[in-house]
Amino acid sequence: MDFFEAQDTARRKTWQLVALFALALICLLVLTNLVVGGAYFLFFSDMRVTSTTLYDGVRAGLALVPPETWLIISASVLGVVAAACLYKRVALNAGGRAVAESVGGIPVSPDTTDFAERRLLNVVEEMAIASGISVPPVYVLNEPGINAFAAGFTPDDAVIGITRGALEFLNREELQGVMGHEFSHILNGDTRINLRLIALLFGILFIGIVGQMLLRGSTRGISVGGRGRDTGGAGMGFILFGATLAVIGYTGTFFGNLIKAAVSRQREFLADAAAVQFTRNPQGISRALQKIGTGGSRLGNSDVSEASHMFFGQAQSMLFSRMMATHPPLEVRIKAIDPSWHGSFPEQLERLTRNMPEGLAALSDIQGVPVDVESLPEQVGRPDAVSVRTADAIVDTTDKRCLDAAHDPYAARLLVYALLTTDLDASKAVLGRPLERGGRERPGLSLQDLALLALLWGRVRVTDNLHRLALLEMAVPALKRGSDEQIAELLQRVHGLILADTRVELFEWVLHKLLRKELEPHIRTPRKPKVRYRRIERLRDQSVLLIACMSQVGHDEDADRRGAFADALDQLGAGTADWPLADDTRIDFAQLDAALGKLRDLAPLQKPKLLKACASAVLYDGVINPAEAALLQGLSAALDCPLPPSVVAKAPDA
Repeated sequence: MDFFEAQDTARRKTWQLVALFALALICLLVLTNLVVGGAYFLFFSDMRVTSTTLYDGVRAGLALVPPETWLIISASVLGVVAAACLYKRVALNAGGRAVAESVGGIPVSPDTTDFAERRLLNVVEEMAIASGISVPPVYVLNEPGINAFAAGFTPDDAVIGITRGALEFLNREELQGVMGHEFSHILNGDTRINLRLIALLFGILFIGIVGQMLLRGSTRGISVGGRGRDTGGAGMGFILFGATLAVIGYTGTFFGNLIKAAVSRQREFLADAAAVQFTRNPQGISRALQKIGTGGSRLGNSDVSEASHMFFGQAQSMLFSRMMATHPPLEVRIKAIDPSWHGSFPEQLERLTRNMPEGLAALSDIQGVPVDVESLPEQVGRPDAVSVRTADAIVDTTDKRCLDAAHDPYAARLLVYALLTTDLDASKAVLGRPLERGGRERPGLSLQDLALLALLWGRVRVTDNLHRLALLEMAVPALKRGSDEQIAELLQRVHGLILADTRVELFEWVLHKLLRKELEPHIRTPRKPKVRYRRIERLRDQSVLLIACMSQVGHDEDADRRGAFADALDQLGAGTADWPLADDTRIDFAQLDAALGKLRDLAPLQKPKLLKACASAVLYDGVINPAEAALLQGLSAALDCPLPPSVVAKAPDA
């Protein structure tokens, strides 16, 4: 199953989730009405409760309930469930960050010097670059169990979480296997399903949660009453009411666990397989699972219960564990990865030493290679071991000063300004001026900041576009560490910076588009992916415009541009069209921005056609240079189709 099929399957899984939720809701309504009928039988019926009359008694009790009461009860239950779902949905609007914070995650600073955290960030960084997406922020849970999770509506707002136990007991290969598993969830759309699952399940679990709260509060009140406080019948009434809600709520708990198991188990197998493909090292993830068999993956924080299906290993114990478990048994997962496994777990675990040598292997160069247009869609969202080696090469050959700036929350902003600067003097003039924002004047950059900007610009201006794209992806976690006001100010300054240049390049526009795509969900409600166009024919004009923009890249002669344009239209199956750019090459970026916004909402199975057409336009002359490669990769990311750099670049063997 390729990336586009996985995305389409994830969307169809949402409908399965809704169907299971509807079934759980029906059971809640039936049980609630039965409880009310039983109450009428107990309090209003003269019949005695015996084994032979219980059924008749319940029927009699139900017959005593006025018809309008059924409607009121059902409407009340539906209202409570809907309100709880809406509340949780709003609480999760921040995306992955909201989940990480709700389970006690602590953000890891991009410039951390802690050995275990530095190693983790290196692994996450190389995995993200290998996947063709920006580096997600990382959170650590202070839990001794070995576990991890990924959360987010899209890769733009995704985060990675990991327990302290995993950091201390997993070596680098095992950590790579676990991270490959989590990145698979991000790329395949599983994290989006999981967030929707949390919101829906909270609705059907809410009644039981209220019942448990009432029970705890009432029993505490009675114990206090036993020391002199008279609770009377009111206390017993609260206990009875709370117990009733708890019993009703157990139906929600039962179905909630059943839904999580139904949605999650098969996705875990697929993510395990993807991790093996990613790293080409089945022993990494296999040994990580074996260590879970010894050290455990259970988490002590009760707040993780609603997100237990998102974790790498079983996060909580539960009744009927085989049927209700959100994850397949460890033994089954390990055997699926490593059929030669002998069936025993390590006797004990040893914490990793902190003086181990760490660093990426030095790879000498990145060389362009031909791209197969037909197989291009199969590479999207499917990184492999070559992708990881290429990512290592990109990081290892990136300017060290720029790399340090990308990891520093303050210097990362100046790095972004440098990446989007073509005229240093014009940029200094714009960035040095005060900025009006929110009715207040924000001071411009200081002389010290402008000096660092000039230093970084001097380095990035001689850097090829593939490395510039990687620098932007690596800088994202540091940028997201800023406050909402700082991020909004950054985006406003970047907009002014681009307008200050006399000419906007297409790659510069792509960098700006990716920056907005990554940062805007962090300060606003993340954009939920939607399918608005199920046929690419409905977006013919937008597709033609994008293909024309790609056709002019790397082709200096007008005849070559028109030839590339015609070939790409033929690949798209769009027939013929007039050249849509004014003055042959001038791009209307506002029009292109609007076109890309609509093309992002294409159905997943329609996007391969568009990617093939864009690649065909670039490859009209039979070669792809680093500038074209970076543009194709950046544009793919902007379309939510992450393309590994190994597709357009080759890292030589170390």
